[in-house]
Amino acid sequence: MLGTSTLNQVLRSLRHRNYRLFFGGQGISLIGTWMQQIALGWLVYRLTDSAFLLGLVGFAGQIPTFILASFAGVLADGYDKHKIIIITQTLAMIQAAVLAILTLTHTIQIWHIIFLSIVVGIVNAFDMPTRQSFVIDLVDDKSDLPNAIALNSSMFNTARLVGPTVAGILIAVLGEGLCFLLNAISYIAVIIALFMMNITTKNENQKQAKVLKGLKEGIKYAYSFKPIRILLIFLGLVSLTGGPYTVLMPVFAKDILKGNANTLGFLFGAVGIGALIGAIYLASRKTVLGLGRWIAISSSVFAVGLILFSISQNLFLSLVLMIFTGFGMMVQMASTNTLLQTLVDDDKRGRVMSLYVMAFMGTAPIGSLIAGSLASKFGASFTILSGGIICLMSAIAFAVYLPELRKHIRPHYIKLGILPEVSKGLQAATHLEMPPSK
Repeated sequence: MLGTSTLNQVLRSLRHRNYRLFFGGQGISLIGTWMQQIALGWLVYRLTDSAFLLGLVGFAGQIPTFILASFAGVLADGYDKHKIIIITQTLAMIQAAVLAILTLTHTIQIWHIIFLSIVVGIVNAFDMPTRQSFVIDLVDDKSDLPNAIALNSSMFNTARLVGPTVAGILIAVLGEGLCFLLNAISYIAVIIALFMMNITTKNENQKQAKVLKGLKEGIKYAYSFKPIRILLIFLGLVSLTGGPYTVLMPVFAKDILKGNANTLGFLFGAVGIGALIGAIYLASRKTVLGLGRWIAISSSVFAVGLILFSISQNLFLSLVLMIFTGFGMMVQMASTNTLLQTLVDDDKRGRVMSLYVMAFMGTAPIGSLIAGSLASKFGASFTILSGGIICLMSAIAFAVYLPELRKHIRPHYIKLGILPEVSKGLQAATHLEMPPSK
């Protein structure tokens, strides 16, 4: 069990009132979000028995992020993030309610699902980068930012553990419609929490800046700084080739493992367990030093988990492998998030985080469409196996390139005071993360 001092270290960001409200409201809402995701995938496969349509629905829900997230980042840098999130969460609640009504009245059709997936995808395109950059406004002590990001991940993955498990039971007993309804109700918690926050509105200098100009500045900034560029490219590649396993999970649950909605819930729950373990570990860390190495390790764990999962036909083994897969994906995603938040300038945070969302979520629709097409022709197992192999090769390449990346990060860390400037202190501090200067 965690000791008192360790527990206080893990939960230290909760001492900030605004973050505490955000954490509680999002925690409830995300359980509903995961319930809806599980129910939606099961509903599509139940209605169509088509791996391609699973991929198409995934594509429809995620492609708006790829198209619009960068513009949303400019908006987040220039306008009130608090108000933007209230609007997006309200619209997401309405989408879930419409989906619930159509399903409970047995009038739902596949085109309804595709259209509503596009709607919530547009909402998420503006919501996600804004929420990512909003976290820093919720903690008064900026040294708590890495912990706040890690706690966000733990909250997300606790919901991923609880939501699918509950959804699997509800789908088997009462059907998918109730999951959609409960998700709509769950948004009330986060909306109330948002209204209870005391947010000091900053004078934003970029309100009058043109969107395209702001977007160009953000992309140029991210591309010109090699660590940010490499982190985003690597995350995007892993998300493109490895992320679509979630879209094909109903195929594994029903056809390969010969299970039902409960099986699907257990598989996603296992992913949540692994991701939660990773999030707790990251929250207990006191420094960002060493995260580059963990990105390489965790992405390798994720890739190997996918490869072995693709050839498993045993439920127990598949559940164990999903724990490792969840751990690997979460640690890579959250560590990349933390490093980016540490490296980026404040006035470009929203735009860079929108690029992060594009890399993590924006590449997923293309991957989902490709995965659905490949699975319909060659099978789900071959598709996931191929993606896992590409992820593993990418992780090895990142590990080889990591020492070069550290050379570019070191001056920035010295400037921020993360690494001491004096040579003796630098040598001691870089022992764990940075190679010696040449």
